[in-house]
Amino acid sequence: MDRVIEQKTGWRKFVQKKYIPYYVGGAIAVILTFMVINNDTSAVKASRDDFRTATVIDGEFADYVRLSGQAMPMTTVQISPLEGGVVEEIINEEGSKLKAGDVILRLSNENLDLQILNAEADLAEKENHLRNTLISMQQEKLGLEQNKLQYTLDVRRTRRAYEQKKALFADNLCPKEEFTVAQEDYELATGQLNLVKERIRQDSIYRSVQVAQLNESLDNMRKNMEIIRRRKDNLTIRANIDGELGFLDAVRGQSVMAGTKIGQLNSLDNYKIEAQIDEHYIDRVTSGLSATFDRNDEHFEAKIRKVYPEVRNGKFRADFKFEGQTPDNIRSGQTYYLNLQLGQSDNAILIPKGTFFQKTGGSWIYVLDPSGKLATKRSIKIGRQNPKYYEVMDGLEPGEKVIISGYESFSDSEKVIFD
Repeated sequence: MDRVIEQKTGWRKFVQKKYIPYYVGGAIAVILTFMVINNDTSAVKASRDDFRTATVIDGEFADYVRLSGQAMPMTTVQISPLEGGVVEEIINEEGSKLKAGDVILRLSNENLDLQILNAEADLAEKENHLRNTLISMQQEKLGLEQNKLQYTLDVRRTRRAYEQKKALFADNLCPKEEFTVAQEDYELATGQLNLVKERIRQDSIYRSVQVAQLNESLDNMRKNMEIIRRRKDNLTIRANIDGELGFLDAVRGQSVMAGTKIGQLNSLDNYKIEAQIDEHYIDRVTSGLSATFDRNDEHFEAKIRKVYPEVRNGKFRADFKFEGQTPDNIRSGQTYYLNLQLGQSDNAILIPKGTFFQKTGGSWIYVLDPSGKLATKRSIKIGRQNPKYYEVMDGLEPGEKVIISGYESFSDSEKVIFD
């Protein structure tokens, strides 16, 4: 049986199953179009007057870097007391011109004074002991000499008695016992005399050794006394070179430890320039490189004498020495602006330096089209740089115009459209 199909009218006519794919496709197209229009970050609008542009050129690149440095004495001497103490008197202030040996300040040290008194007392006691020992030895020596004289006399007497008894005994006029006693007395006196002589010899050796030891000990005490007295002299701080007292960190009544740096003495005979250099150049800066600077309409030259390897806060230090003439009235701490020559000048594609580098690091730049109304983001390669120009290794051609001011308001857009 045939079924009658009802014809839809009105709005129902458009809401049919066969039209749904078309409706969905259209909706998707509308949504995509909306997203592209409202979320397109590939372009940004800007005013041409808000940015600085420059022309890419083909010119001579001078390979140098601009530095600022301070004049410093080539030779400085640290002022540090060898002995601690309390600042008693300040003779010279900062900035004073001094000769070697001039007094800078004086310290006091009661403990050192007490050590000196104790050392003097010990030395006096040692000297008294040595004198008493020498007197005792001399008395003992005199006693032994007296014994020697006595025993010598006894030997002579006993020898006469022995010889007499011997002659009488030979003539049978003396008993054998008397002869034997006389002989024994003579031998005893001779033995005693030999013992005294041996004791005198040994005592002489012992006495000389003991006296030498005592004298050596006394000499050591005297040397120690001299050292302690020199320590007293160290309380007077003196300049050990001719120069200028750069700074002095001491006030009266201040307690200063031994070895503490309290000042600096600057030699005025020769100066150097200390400069801080960006670590970007650390592989190119070496000893011997030349630099130039102008001061008071005069031209001067300098050369790197030392490069310090340590990098702090993105910079490393180098010392320059003057070559030839030195500026007049040079003062420690004066600022000099140097042009440090890093290499030979040659032709290159150049763009003026600008703040765009802080944003891009030299990896890309905005290039204007011929109309000047549109700038496009382009990858480039930056090589060397000097205070005026960047050397372009790749990505730009002479005659093109680029934006060299800051890119903070462009949000990394691919294009910039100028009003």
